[in-house]
Amino acid sequence: MYSNAAFQLFSSNENSNSGSSDSTEPCLPPPPPCIEVLSSEVSSSVKYTVEPVNLGELTLLKGRVSTKEVFALPNSDLVPGVYEGGLKLWEGSLDLVKVLHKEVQLGNLSFSGKRVLELGCGHGLPGIFACLAGAAAIHFQDFNAEVLRCLTIPNLNANLSEEFLPFVTDKTNYDSGSEVHFFAGDWSQMHQFLPHRHDEGSLNCSSEQSPIAGYDIILMAETIYSISAQQSLYGLIKKCLSHPHGVLYMAAKKHYFGVGGGTRQFLSMVEKDGFMAASLVTEVTDGSSNVREVHNYFILYSIRPMATSHS
Repeated sequence: MYSNAAFQLFSSNENSNSGSSDSTEPCLPPPPPCIEVLSSEVSSSVKYTVEPVNLGELTLLKGRVSTKEVFALPNSDLVPGVYEGGLKLWEGSLDLVKVLHKEVQLGNLSFSGKRVLELGCGHGLPGIFACLAGAAAIHFQDFNAEVLRCLTIPNLNANLSEEFLPFVTDKTNYDSGSEVHFFAGDWSQMHQFLPHRHDEGSLNCSSEQSPIAGYDIILMAETIYSISAQQSLYGLIKKCLSHPHGVLYMAAKKHYFGVGGGTRQFLSMVEKDGFMAASLVTEVTDGSSNVREVHNYFILYSIRPMATSHS
C-alpha cells in the first residue's frame, strides 16, 4: 500500500456510483517506521512467479505472489483489506509506463542521467522503465516493506536480468551502474529518509540561476484515492522535487467513488497552493475502470514570490 489511509483497494465495487465522496475513513493503527529496504532482502519464503506485460511497442515483466503467503510472514505490515494495494498491478501503473514511453519517443522527456523517485511503487514498473531508459538513480518508495521485499525488488531483478534484457526494446540508454534504493514508510515522514530532498523554506531561493537539488522526475500511479493522505503526499513532492525544472508524472482515476479522491480533486488542491500547475497528457476510457488520466505537473517558479507572499 502507499500511505496510512483506509481504502480497501481490492473491493469489487470500484465502478459503483453509490459511494459517497465524503465517506469517513476509520481510525487505523500508527504506520510502521520508515526504513530503507536493502536489495538483498528479497523474501525467500514467498513464491514469486513472473509473466510478461505487453504495452504495445514495449514489454515488461510483472511478478505475482500469493497474498496469503505474504500476510503469513512474521512481522508483516500488510493488513488484509487495508494495507494490501501494492500487491496488485493497477491500470494506472500501465497507463503511466505507456505515457513515459511515448514521451521519450517524442523527445518530450529524457531519463538519461536523471534522479527518479517512484512513490507508492508497488510493482515498480514505471521506475523500472526509468531504469531501462537510462536514469542515473531510481528510488522506489512504498508504504509496505513486505511489498518491496516480495514484489518490487524481484520485479526489478527480473526485468534487468540477462535473460530478459535482450527482449527489451527501449534499453539503449540502460546503465547497469544505476543507483537503486528502496524505502518503506508513510509519506508524512519519508522526506527524512530520502537522499535527494531539501527544506521547503529553501523554495523561495530557487531560480534559473540557483537551482535546488532533488529528484528530477517523480512518478506515481493510483496514489491519490484518499483525501486524508493527499496533503502528506503533496508535501513530500514539494520537499523532494528539484527546482525549478523538476517534473511529476501522475496516473490516477478521475474519481475514486466512496473515498472522494481523484485527479480533479488533487489538481484543485495543487492549484490553490499556487506552486505547481498541470497539463493533461492522456485520458483513458477503455471501460475496464473509471475514467483514468495521466497528468504532467511542473513548477510555476516564475510566480513563486506571489505564492509565498500569501503563505
